[in-house]
Amino acid sequence: MSLLPELRYPTVTELVLSARALAAQRPDVCRLRQVGVSRAGRPLHVLSIGHARRAVLVVAGAHSNEPTGGPAALAVAARVLAERELRSGTSWHFLLCADPDGASLHVTPAPRSLFDYHLGFFRPAGEEQPEWAPAMLPPDRLPPETRTLTGLIDELRPYLQVTLHGTDLGGSWVQLTKDVPGLSEPFSKSAAELHIPVETGASDAAGWPASGPGVHVMPAPGAGAAYPSMPDDARRSTWYHVHRYGGLTAVVEVPMWASDLVDDPAPHPAPAAAMARLAGRLLRQSRAVDGVLADALPRLEGADGPLLRAATWSLGLVPGLAADWIRTRPADDTRAYIGSVDAFSRRLPLRAAAMLLRVLREADDRAAPRLEQLVKAWSDAFADRFRARWVPLEHQVEHQARTVVAVALHARARAD
Repeated sequence: MSLLPELRYPTVTELVLSARALAAQRPDVCRLRQVGVSRAGRPLHVLSIGHARRAVLVVAGAHSNEPTGGPAALAVAARVLAERELRSGTSWHFLLCADPDGASLHVTPAPRSLFDYHLGFFRPAGEEQPEWAPAMLPPDRLPPETRTLTGLIDELRPYLQVTLHGTDLGGSWVQLTKDVPGLSEPFSKSAAELHIPVETGASDAAGWPASGPGVHVMPAPGAGAAYPSMPDDARRSTWYHVHRYGGLTAVVEVPMWASDLVDDPAPHPAPAAAMARLAGRLLRQSRAVDGVLADALPRLEGADGPLLRAATWSLGLVPGLAADWIRTRPADDTRAYIGSVDAFSRRLPLRAAAMLLRVLREADDRAAPRLEQLVKAWSDAFADRFRARWVPLEHQVEHQARTVVAVALHARARAD
């Protein structure tokens, strides 16, 4: 039986209500508690199941535009309650939403198309993201959401942290801070059963070794970054905070729309030329958004909200990233990897344009219709290029939940 009120992404309030209902069913093993507050004063809740010292921490909602994690966390919680062996000697803890402020601003609970998804899009600037803030800010400036998350890790000392992420269009993959032998088989089997492609060349894991198709292990601390200009160094994120207690982090990605073009291992005929071409398009599209912003900014006097900050931050990444793609040798020469970079190059200006469009609409600015045309054209081109097909919500949730359980079981065997 689904924990969702209907086939759409639940709100944070609905997640908490569902967690409270689960806790009420089994008060002997369940507890729902508030562990912190956001910058805007919204509560951060953890659902705990079991009392064992050995712990798994599952983090949902770290990125507000990746909404599958909340219902997937509840699906895992329901399974842990139903299957005694999963909580035998292990306690499970679910941070239901790491960024409730961001979740309140991403407003597409049931997107009908990629364009519809972007009309309600929000993803904070990097230093405002709970998991990435430590890579960009000094310790005394970390947001309360980050301090809550690291404090929870310090309290629980989990052998495993699983953080639930997603992508708008592509495939599924896993990133690990340490290898988990044997994970690739159940992960790939689940994806195949649910008709979700495995993204074998994910640009998020560029240059990382793979322990199996779609399962990537983060390189050692001394390894160079594939994209030197990018500020989000995973080794300085909250993902590595568990290492001080001997644990590891698994990042589970699942798509909203799938593309069957993301798992092609064949060599690309001209990877360097393709990267240069993608860099050129990235620059052109970003300049188009910059032009709209420059035109509208004098009329937006005093505007400095999270949407505008995030759009400006995203645009600021573009020059360095484009230079990385042109200067450096591609981290991977497969069609899958070049395709993943193609998707990345479309996302960055599209997301900036979408968030700026929301700012302009709220201000009833005359530049809004021109920007809406760009968001529509780029969304449609993105979907067409990758032959996007919607992944049923129940399949998104099921695949992510299965992968969480598989990681926990295999990592437990590794820890033992």
